[in-house]
Amino acid sequence: MPPLVEHPDFHRAWHARGAGRTAPDRQAIARQACIAGLWAVLGLSSADTTAALAPAYPQRPVTVIVPTSPGGSTDAVARVVADVLGQALHQPFVVANRPGANGLLGNALAARAAPDGYQLLFTYAATMVVNPLLYKNPGYDPLRDFAPVMQIGRGGTLLVVPAGLPVRSVAEFLAYARAHPKQLSYCSWGQGSGGHLAMASLLQDTGQDLVHVPYKGSTACVSALLAGQVSAAFADASLTIGLIRQGRLRALALSASTRMPALPNVPTLTEAGHPFTAYSWLGLFAPAGTPTAIVEQLNNSLNRAFQEPTVRLRLARLQFTELPQVTPAEFRTTLVQDMHEWRRLVSKLDLKPE
Repeated sequence: MPPLVEHPDFHRAWHARGAGRTAPDRQAIARQACIAGLWAVLGLSSADTTAALAPAYPQRPVTVIVPTSPGGSTDAVARVVADVLGQALHQPFVVANRPGANGLLGNALAARAAPDGYQLLFTYAATMVVNPLLYKNPGYDPLRDFAPVMQIGRGGTLLVVPAGLPVRSVAEFLAYARAHPKQLSYCSWGQGSGGHLAMASLLQDTGQDLVHVPYKGSTACVSALLAGQVSAAFADASLTIGLIRQGRLRALALSASTRMPALPNVPTLTEAGHPFTAYSWLGLFAPAGTPTAIVEQLNNSLNRAFQEPTVRLRLARLQFTELPQVTPAEFRTTLVQDMHEWRRLVSKLDLKPE
């Protein structure tokens, strides 16, 4: 390849712009022209040049904000995701639990973070698709303030009761509730949570009235079930399936459209005579404005990792077995669709923003 400085276009540019320049000016221009010429020879644009010269991400530890208490299913999966990203990108991804106000505190904190990829949010669906419908000032807008990175799992929740409650089906549960008016209660992981709305919908459709007892997290709700302090809940399989297999809890139905492979004998709510579905998912988000290259790097790293047997086994133990390849754009589409579906449910229940 001939020397770049001998290219005729370079000489014409040099002589045309060199008049009146000092020697240092001409030297600086020459360096810039050489660099531009090199990138042109390599077939790279100025945008490519900027990307190529940008420092690799990440250069320091990354904080993953989780708006729940330690020990719940969201926290457990978040720690797997953080570990996977840390191994893939060679920097620590550190989980920071920021529970409170049904996920509002942690989500709002993440929404205000700098869009540089060093503070991310790992959260559950209701904080994104339900909270904006139930709170006048949640402190964030899911579509305006966040860039979806990766959706993890999508499934229904289990209607569970303590093993000591003398019911073995949804029909028996509702009959028992009718026979004991005002005596039964159910728990959820917060006012307006997916578990709260799913149970409220079932009770409204069947004319039942159970007392709602909101807890600060799903772990506390399940503990209350085990202690017999509440009578029922819609809860995550990741927290309850082991207890169901041990005979400490009993699953009556699943809020998905198909049965769960891990519990093939548990019917869906529709099969039990109550056509209703409610889904949840977990997801990784970055603050809006985070460079697309960083969002795609995080997404690609997780998609690759989710194909590895060891990672799939870790998530399977948390009852996350379906891990399809999902792009940020596809995750955003799911977010918009779910916001529409939950808006219909909130309207049906006539819940007003607080």
